[in-house]
This record gives sequence, C-alpha cells and structure tokens, in this order.
Amino acid sequence: MTDSAPTSGSALSRLAAALGPEKSRRGPPPVERWNPAYCGEIDMRIAADGTWHYMGTPINRPALVRLFSTVLRKDPERYVLVTPVERVGITVEDAPFVAVEMAVEGEGEARQVAFRTNVDDLVQVGPDHPLRFETDAHGGVKPSVKVRGDLWARVTRALTFDLIALGEERMVEGVRQFGVPAGGVFFPIAPADEAQ
Repeated sequence: MTDSAPTSGSALSRLAAALGPEKSRRGPPPVERWNPAYCGEIDMRIAADGTWHYMGTPINRPALVRLFSTVLRKDPERYVLVTPVERVGITVEDAPFVAVEMAVEGEGEARQVAFRTNVDDLVQVGPDHPLRFETDAHGGVKPSVKVRGDLWARVTRALTFDLIALGEERMVEGVRQFGVPAGGVFFPIAPADEAQ
C-alpha cells in the first residue's frame, strides 16, 4: 500500500474505497530493514504481464501472490523475496507489478493521478511515486509508476493511452517537452517534436 493515508476527495481515496477499508490500511512489511543471508535462486518468475509462476506453473491464488509481493525487494544485483531469516532470488521479466486501474482528479498542477496495481498496492503519483517513460523496441512509450523501494508497476496499454491523453507541452530547461503533470510534478514523456 502507500506510505500515507489517502485524503478525502483525492484520486487515491477513490481507489482505496473500491478496495475496502481493510485492504487500504495494511502496508508491506519493512523488507528494506531486513538483511538475512542470501540463500540462492528459486524457480519463481514474474512474467511481463504480471503473472507469478512457480516451477513453470502460474500461481492462481491471488492472496498468495499478494503475500509474496509484500516481501519482494530489488537489491542492486537481483530481485529477491526476503524475510527476517532468508533472502532468495527470483526472475522478473519486466516490471514486478502492473498498474491496472487509474483514478484522476483535478487539472494542471493540482491534478492527482493514482494507480492500483495487480496486487492491490495503491500509489498516488508525485515526488515519492514518480512516473517514468521508457521506449520499447518499436519506439512506443512504456510508462511505469514507482510503487516502493526500487519496485515499479508497468502501466497497462489501455491505461497508457488514458495517461498520455493527460499530457501537455511545457518548456523544461529551454526545451519544449510533452509530459504529464501530476502531484505537483511535470513528468516529461518526450521532446514535443518527438511526441508528434
């Protein structure tokens, strides 16, 4: 979940209300403070579409996937599942999470954009949860939102179109940029002449 409670009337509060009060209150354990011995790799993989697999088989229990997601961390050399007593490496094909729902409130600098991930994390875009835009092999835009630590959620293709529709042109350090303003921050997607 997020590290701050949603305020009434915010984009984040709309998503939290949809999840229900119990799910919107819990946060992940403090995995960043745990430093147990590394125990090697396990045959667990998060596919590019956000599906978790164990020994080649999809994990079809959403509650189990959510549980694993709360103990996921990105170390400098790999993604790991970490508990107070062990740390094991797993494979992540793209981003570990997928942003599957978006809520928007307001306009321009005051605009709030919030996302719900496939594992029910809620994040409101801003300085602590920035957007980043990468380019895929075909020149398309691949946006992500930071969830926690160095864990990001890839925005679905459908939501990518909605997110880019919020874009506008601005001058940034003398260069006209096309990007998305949210949470008091302007997130450039591309120089304006490339955005066409």
